Amino acid sequence: MFQLIGIALLFGAVFGTYIMTGGNMAVIIEAAPHEMMTIGGAGIAAFLISNSLSTIKATGGGLGKAVSGPKWKASDYTDLLSLLFLLTKTMKSKGVIALESHIEKPDDSTIFSRFPKIVKDHFAVDFICDTLRMMTMNLEDPHQVEDAMEKQLEKHHHEALEPSHALQNLADALPALGIVAAVLGVIKTMGSITEPPAVLGAMIGSALVGTFLGVFLAYGLVGPFASRLKAVIDEEGAFYKIIQAVLVAHLHGNAAQISVEIGRGNVPSDSQPSFLEMEEALGAIPNV
Repeated sequence: MFQLIGIALLFGAVFGTYIMTGGNMAVIIEAAPHEMMTIGGAGIAAFLISNSLSTIKATGGGLGKAVSGPKWKASDYTDLLSLLFLLTKTMKSKGVIALESHIEKPDDSTIFSRFPKIVKDHFAVDFICDTLRMMTMNLEDPHQVEDAMEKQLEKHHHEALEPSHALQNLADALPALGIVAAVLGVIKTMGSITEPPAVLGAMIGSALVGTFLGVFLAYGLVGPFASRLKAVIDEEGAFYKIIQAVLVAHLHGNAAQISVEIGRGNVPSDSQPSFLEMEEALGAIPNV
């Protein structure tokens, strides 16, 4: 919502001020289609050249994510902590063997099935199950497990940020592509140097529209969307950090409730449940 408001304010502030100071929109309107063909076409071409097919597809979805915001809401963090509580409590009370059926087939698990939104996130489920599977294989050194989890998180986060990097690279290129469009306009103008000053002025004005559009699109639209997408992905990454915090705390010998409390401290402030809210959520969970 704020992104849409920002776009409206951007156009209103830039073009409104231009009109209020006596600017002639007809010059921009007339030149914009041709300049946009040059800048937009070159920008898309550069984007296709510099990115893989998977990144190109992910960028389309990333634009929607930049507007809709992080997929994880406050209730999802409570659900994640509740899921991890059930898993660590089961491991503490019944041993790692009791978890094997849950981590081998999480879709059929009576524990995972209570949290359908988390089950739909393949990375979250795989991250939990792979870590617990390492524990069932007697890898119980907290530092080794934490290091292995950290590497998985870094890999996932790096891949998730590729659309943001692709958009930022496009934003960095747009001002230069705007100059390319402007230079072509100047070349065209120089080819008509014998025309009257009024005609030459209009041609130069049209050429400068290319520089304007390149800078405007880069710093007014594409760059901010790249920054917003990065912020959303960073916030979503905190969700997976909680998994790491809880499971490592469990390996250090903490009780399930203490491990969950350590994980609760890693929840982003806007979505963090209070101690009492978390206690009520855990108390409402039926016995495994």
